[in-house]
Amino acid sequence: MIIIVFGVSGCGKTTVGQLLAEQLNLPFHDADLYHPPVNVAKMSNGEPLTDQDRIPWLKVLASNLREWDNNGGAVLACSALKEDYRQTLAEATEINWVYLAGSYDTIRKRLVTRMKHFMNPKLLDSQFEILEEPDYGIRIEIDSSPHLIVQEIMDKLHQNKVQFGIIGMGVMGRNLALNLAEKGETVCVYNRHVVGSEEGIAQRLADENPDLPFKAFDDLKSFVHTLEAPRVILLMIPAGNAVDMQIEQLKPLLSKGDVIVDGGNSFFKDSERRASELKADGFHFLPMGISGGEEGARKGPSLMPGGTAEGYNLLKTYLEKIAAVDKKGKACITHVGTGGAGHFVKMVHNSIEYAEMQLLAEIYSIMRHGWGLEPEKIAAILEDWAGYGLNSYLLEITVSILKKKENEEFLLDKILDQAEQKGTGGWSVSVALENGVPYGPLAEAVMARNISARKTSREDLAKKIAFKPDPAFVFDEKPEILRNAFAMVSLINHAVGFDLIKTVSDKQDWGINLSETARIWTNGCIIRSALMEDLVDVFKDHDNLLAAKQSLELFGKSQRDLAFVVNQAMESGHAVPVMSSALNYYLSAITSESAANLIQAQRDFFGAHTYQRKDKERGNYFHTDWLSND
Repeated sequence: MIIIVFGVSGCGKTTVGQLLAEQLNLPFHDADLYHPPVNVAKMSNGEPLTDQDRIPWLKVLASNLREWDNNGGAVLACSALKEDYRQTLAEATEINWVYLAGSYDTIRKRLVTRMKHFMNPKLLDSQFEILEEPDYGIRIEIDSSPHLIVQEIMDKLHQNKVQFGIIGMGVMGRNLALNLAEKGETVCVYNRHVVGSEEGIAQRLADENPDLPFKAFDDLKSFVHTLEAPRVILLMIPAGNAVDMQIEQLKPLLSKGDVIVDGGNSFFKDSERRASELKADGFHFLPMGISGGEEGARKGPSLMPGGTAEGYNLLKTYLEKIAAVDKKGKACITHVGTGGAGHFVKMVHNSIEYAEMQLLAEIYSIMRHGWGLEPEKIAAILEDWAGYGLNSYLLEITVSILKKKENEEFLLDKILDQAEQKGTGGWSVSVALENGVPYGPLAEAVMARNISARKTSREDLAKKIAFKPDPAFVFDEKPEILRNAFAMVSLINHAVGFDLIKTVSDKQDWGINLSETARIWTNGCIIRSALMEDLVDVFKDHDNLLAAKQSLELFGKSQRDLAFVVNQAMESGHAVPVMSSALNYYLSAITSESAANLIQAQRDFFGAHTYQRKDKERGNYFHTDWLSND
């Protein structure tokens, strides 16, 4: 701990500093003793020092501050009247500033009675002229006795320190801050200052919630210095270069052992790199997935931190307070694994989310455009499905959307059919390809958004091409069969996502617990559902969801229903990419004799890639001259 007690000459810096050092069991130093002789001579002659005079002195002090900090800390008495001086000293290390404030008359009386000090009382005027009072640190009025002043400083050193800070007061950051503050924790909040667009954002949050324990900043250094080591700083800023830039700005202000948490949707490989780099610098870096959207952040999200176990233990208490809770009252948070595991799991969560949203869109399309049902009727059917164990957050919000009207018209009919995305779904597809994990249904959900974005092209083609069903075709309205198909596809979507989690976890040696992952997804997150509740127990006995007893039972009664629905949709000209891909995935997964032998023969024919034989020991490879008569 480095503490600088500062103020104009005569404010009591030395006396207070010595007493404070005794209280803290730290060495005391007086900055006046580090002035070069030429400075001492000038001040003794009543000549004010210039900024140029002070530069060598400040550099010597800064060098000593680094050394004192490495040796356990110190208390320094120093005038440090101008912000530039303080910034020069602050570049050396983290500093706890204590400003001793007093009126001109009070301090002049003190100086007149002081003896044996080279500071000429005539210089007091110049000191007050250059004094720039800070808006940070601890301010103490010097009217009381030194011992009472020291006790006040000790109290404020404790009171003014906070361990948890949040950078970025967007929707998620703001609501997480409110969530934690309402739990009684003092939260430091910071948002950058951009003239004309982002001004006083953090302070506005504090002003709007005067009863909550916020400390608001738009100065990064002041924000960091208010946090007590080991600091925990949660970044709630856009993924990508912004995270790297923010980390670089933070590093010079931090102490070894501090924790940086990235709560955005960063790519897990970037998080792996950042974790490695920050570990080398002595910091903990925790990539943490957060799911639940605005409502989840405010009322309780699902949290998926990765990174070091030591770093996780430093912020576990805070996170458990803001997380959602499962049906047994346990917080929906777990240390997912080391490195970038937290962001990886969140990426897969979002991929499953894409597929579940697309599945519901396909169900809606069949009932609305295939069967000709009105949105309110579709909503009633979906509400009925919830009673069959198919309830989920996404199903619930879909029902609400279908019921919403604007001027007696359904709002959904006014929304442009052009879905957007932020990238996590695409990342999952890329990672699945990289790791050889079949990902059809979840990949198709991403592709469905891509093709929806081509609105103009779709409109042009629709004028030129029309799929015409067989005149004898009847699109059967069978909600029960559609319900069974929906249940089966949803299960397959989850099986595909969890398969990717297990595969990559094994390769990275993360040790991700599938049951625990399902548990923290039972509340707070977007894909929370009755199915997820079941998966908590299923994954205690099975790594492969497709092979679980419950899955086999569902497949036995629903596989023909899914085939019927996909066939009916295709016959009527309705695209159902996730449902059809799920059926293909399922049929491929349960086919013991596939046509892949032909593919391997083709590869060997044109590229001499070789093949294995059924009638030979596995692991032996053969090549055939396919044009030879032998």
